[in-house]
Amino acid sequence: MGGRTGSLPTLSRVEREALAGELIGASVTIPAAPGVRREVRGTIVDETLSTFSIRVAGRARPLRLAKTGLEGTIELSAGELPLRGDALRHRPEDRTKRLLTGGPRRSR
Repeated sequence: MGGRTGSLPTLSRVEREALAGELIGASVTIPAAPGVRREVRGTIVDETLSTFSIRVAGRARPLRLAKTGLEGTIELSAGELPLRGDALRHRPEDRTKRLLTGGPRRSR
């Protein structure tokens, strides 16, 4: 299946529907990995095409992490879901279209 939609086929319908909504304010847990020195537990406070800004207790400034290769869990109204940064590497305003319809990466 792969093709143009990249990582989207690996997400279930429930995951796609939950992740198509607003992620700012959601709690996340990201285990230590090559791009992340220590486990990160916090709240998403901003999102761009390729990064998440996460407010972590005890830090004055939010931690900015690249979505590429990022894996962890995210707590949404649908419950705790896997967080796969590669599948969410879209502009936040285009995420709904991409996740629910598998639409094009850009509209022209």
